[in-house]
Amino acid sequence: MVYDFHNDAERYFNYQYLHSKEYIVPLVNQYLDFSKQLRILEIGSAEAGVLKAFTELGHQCVGVEISESRVVLAKRFMKTELDAGLIDFYDSDVFKVNVEALGGKFDLIILKDVIEHIHNRKILYEKFAEFLKPQGYVFIAMPPWHMPFGGHQQMLHNKFYSRLPYFHLLPMWFTKQLLKWDKYPYIDDWTDIKATRISINGFHKEVKTHGFSIKEKIYYFINPNYQFKFNLKPRKQNSIIASLPYIRDFFTTTAYFLIETKKNSN
Repeated sequence: MVYDFHNDAERYFNYQYLHSKEYIVPLVNQYLDFSKQLRILEIGSAEAGVLKAFTELGHQCVGVEISESRVVLAKRFMKTELDAGLIDFYDSDVFKVNVEALGGKFDLIILKDVIEHIHNRKILYEKFAEFLKPQGYVFIAMPPWHMPFGGHQQMLHNKFYSRLPYFHLLPMWFTKQLLKWDKYPYIDDWTDIKATRISINGFHKEVKTHGFSIKEKIYYFINPNYQFKFNLKPRKQNSIIASLPYIRDFFTTTAYFLIETKKNSN
């Protein structure tokens, strides 16, 4: 991979922790009472940097991560929290676990840069309804598909492709052929992201379709993650561009959403 931090798990863990502490925690703190211990679930928890920002506030956290190797790292990085009983991990597909296995319902569910990888999102929303407590929320951060790096091409090994904005919007057959010529070993993973692509408009529609409503939304022109990865100052999206469906996707590097069930929003 072109960017060193993708190969440095501890460094990446710290980036995730700082991002969570400075941006995710303050957002959800506006809607949840942090004076009491909350139960928090992260789907696709990776090395658990996001959850560390919550355990240090005394909240009870659970991470579900399909990659066993990343769970091993999470347990190493979060050993103190594990020993204190503040966190637990499951190396599993979230569709294969039930709420009882996770110890009960949650006040908050987090998906950070994960929803764009999930194929059957109808079942995902069913899981949200199963896992959430009454008055609970789901925080979702996602890169709109049409944004400059919405295909996660920064993960590619080829320096030119990895830095080429909108490379992922080229026809599927063409990008697959380019990657074959380049002998890229994870072509299926690449095409998987293209198959599950999601836009801001599409997200709005599916939230409504599956019985949820949007409580809060923030669109960023410069992703807060870039502050830690590239030393770029985060910038929220221009309000005019943010109001333009479809157009905004091309210039919004990440979208934050806090959603709740429709019955709670009424």
